[in-house]
Amino acid sequence: MLFSGFDLEEKRIINEVLQRKAKRVLIQLPEGLKKHGPQLAEILGRTGALPIISADPCYGACDVTVDEAKNLAIDLIVHFGHSKTDTQFTIPVIFIDAKATQSVSKVVKNASNYIEEWQRVGLVTTLQHARALEDAKVVLTEVGKEAIVADTGVLKYPGQVTGCNLHNVTAIVDQVDGFLFIGGGRFHALGVALSTTRPTIAANPYTGEVAFLKDEVQRVWRRRFAEIHEFRKAKRIGVIVGLKIGQKRLARAVQLKKLVEDSGKKATILVLREITENGLQQFPTLNAFINTACPRLALDNSFHKPVLTPREVLVAFDRLEWETLCREGWFESEI
Repeated sequence: MLFSGFDLEEKRIINEVLQRKAKRVLIQLPEGLKKHGPQLAEILGRTGALPIISADPCYGACDVTVDEAKNLAIDLIVHFGHSKTDTQFTIPVIFIDAKATQSVSKVVKNASNYIEEWQRVGLVTTLQHARALEDAKVVLTEVGKEAIVADTGVLKYPGQVTGCNLHNVTAIVDQVDGFLFIGGGRFHALGVALSTTRPTIAANPYTGEVAFLKDEVQRVWRRRFAEIHEFRKAKRIGVIVGLKIGQKRLARAVQLKKLVEDSGKKATILVLREITENGLQQFPTLNAFINTACPRLALDNSFHKPVLTPREVLVAFDRLEWETLCREGWFESEI
């Protein structure tokens, strides 16, 4: 069965539940797939197991809801839309790609009209469209372009990117004239653009929209430069540690706390599961924050006070040049 353009592998899930003799199953979906939760629960309920849907936000494989599953005595977590990482879980987890069935050929053909001056195109996409990159390469070859897809072995598929893992982008940055991202929305495409100095185009196979991200990148750069400037004025800094299983970086937070204190400022470590404006406003004596959890939180959200990534902190303390940050990207390799 196809769920509005996605293959959610319900037969595989049923077999997993039956083979594991799971009695309680927690279903975890990202925002775009949550609407399918009730139907999935109905299907799994036929196995005799009790299906429970996690209604909390889910941002990636770094966000598997293990703690909540423990509290509910869950036997199996079914996590949709993200690929498995090296994280070891104390509860069995199966990952479902949620492959998109939407053809990418038409939107790639449209995008080729925007890149007439490019000869070598870096192709990147999300997990959902990774297996469609071969079709995209065919289209680009037909219009005289050389399509390059990196396979660093870090992620499940060649050319795949996540919000903060861009190894398949940086590995070929010197080999291409620009990057063509295939997927819905601008979130991942903006990450690609911010991790390179190459022009980036976002091609949305759902809407057919094709867009250059130059203006958006420039806006982010200006906003981040201003945040770093404001951070330098701060006297008291909150160092944020994320409590999500793939984002707990306490050791890095301790390093950054020492860097702050060695620079004559005061630092306090905060732990949060959901890093929100409302949560940070509870600490009015802190003038700025360092986020060691998901780096995209600082880049994609506007907080009332400066919230910097670890690499931006290095710029603030003159340990890294701003130009180097813009050239090499905002993301630390261990994220």
